[in-house]
Amino acid sequence: MYYAILVQAVRKAADMGFSVGIVSNAYWANTVADAEEWLRPFAGRLADLTVSSDLFHCSETLGDRPQNALVAAKWLNIPTGMISIGQPDSVANQTHGQIEDKGAVMYRGRAVEKLAPRATSHPWEGFDTCPHEDLREPGRVHLDPLGNIHICQGISLGNVFETPLKEICEKYDADAHPICGPLLEGGPAALVTEYNLPHASPSGYADACHLCYEMRLVLRERFPALLAPDQMYGVIE
Repeated sequence: MYYAILVQAVRKAADMGFSVGIVSNAYWANTVADAEEWLRPFAGRLADLTVSSDLFHCSETLGDRPQNALVAAKWLNIPTGMISIGQPDSVANQTHGQIEDKGAVMYRGRAVEKLAPRATSHPWEGFDTCPHEDLREPGRVHLDPLGNIHICQGISLGNVFETPLKEICEKYDADAHPICGPLLEGGPAALVTEYNLPHASPSGYADACHLCYEMRLVLRERFPALLAPDQMYGVIE
């Protein structure tokens, strides 16, 4: 959706020595030839192209677009990976970083509204760790088109349009961060206790991400710069 910006960002980041990866649903890969043209500017610059291929991204069948993208990337010598997420009622492994085989749903954003009712719920008190991200020594961060640097989607460390990335990284103190600190201390359940939040779902939560996301929604008014952007929380104007 921001292709021209993406091309320039990848080019500049790669030239500066960063290891750059892209995650995409491959909506643009109508044919292998189309995919090759879209990917050509990234040849020699991408360390990884990860493509989503599951029934959330490809309607009733897995479709050809992910495969078109992977074939074109192979022709261009771009390393590839695939994300495949199982349905809420299927057997799938909880993931820790890179997904292998089929991963379980992480209940945040649209997944909370659309999929959480289909999942088995658990009491909020049991979610006392963050199972997916290394919040203290992150090996990666996510950059969105608005300039926000995410340690996890929706938890911002700063904005590169306002503060240089080097300064953002140097100033990051995991324990002092109002969101990451409690998560390190006691997972999403610690957000509830630290800020005395209402745990509004008596039936429980689908997973740690579900509880974390719901509590961050409550905390957004208090920490608008840290829990951003709006689009991560379903607010689209």
